[in-house]
Amino acid sequence: MNKRDLDNTLAIFKREFLSYFNSPVLYVIVVIYLLASMGFTFFFGRFLESDNASLTQPFFFWHPWIYIVLAPAVGMRLWSEEHRLGTFELLMTMPLSPWQAIIGKFVAAALVWLIGLALTFPVVLTVYWLGSPDLGPIVTGYIASYLYALGCLAVTSAASAFTRSQVVCFIVSVALCILLTLIGYPGIVDTVVRTVPASLESIVRLISYLSFMDHFYEMSKGIFVFRDVLYFLSVIVVALLVTHLGLRSKRA
Repeated sequence: MNKRDLDNTLAIFKREFLSYFNSPVLYVIVVIYLLASMGFTFFFGRFLESDNASLTQPFFFWHPWIYIVLAPAVGMRLWSEEHRLGTFELLMTMPLSPWQAIIGKFVAAALVWLIGLALTFPVVLTVYWLGSPDLGPIVTGYIASYLYALGCLAVTSAASAFTRSQVVCFIVSVALCILLTLIGYPGIVDTVVRTVPASLESIVRLISYLSFMDHFYEMSKGIFVFRDVLYFLSVIVVALLVTHLGLRSKRA
């Protein structure tokens, strides 16, 4: 990437990032995210009543279920809004490539989620106030949580490239994120394995391997596995490729 390409990408990034803070929707989503993550941790997870000063079960356990709804809420405007307002055609006439716009927009949304995740720091302070937990599992848990959010966000970007309606994009994205979560949920996978013939067990395991949950679970427990990081990065790349194809079809 040369300097001109970088400047174009940064220009799109700044435009998109600042637009989030000009909308009250972002603040509402961040507040809901913080209330949901804290609420699930302290009330449903009964964090203060447990004898274990760990974030694995009461905190990170709930993040996938929060992201499958809130990540599409953040990402549904990425391209649907451009199509709806008619600014997509104007954007494509500017001296920049679709990839520069895609990367700029996605990084802006990713940074918004990073800010939201960073605002959960009171939970970490509470853990250290209650005991002396290992820093490693907390770090890997946050990495897994952020990668899960980016995976859902990338899927939403792909859906957004094909529709003018933010509502349609939101519904489709939530459905896809739920599917990518449930096909690897341990309880569901074990039930399906016991139900299907033994000859199909390998296929079920293969499908479950494509799930976000299958790759999130180990890292959320504090086990850093490079292949899981690579999986989420691959999902992001594939979803952005689909986004590019969607934009090309609209441009044509």
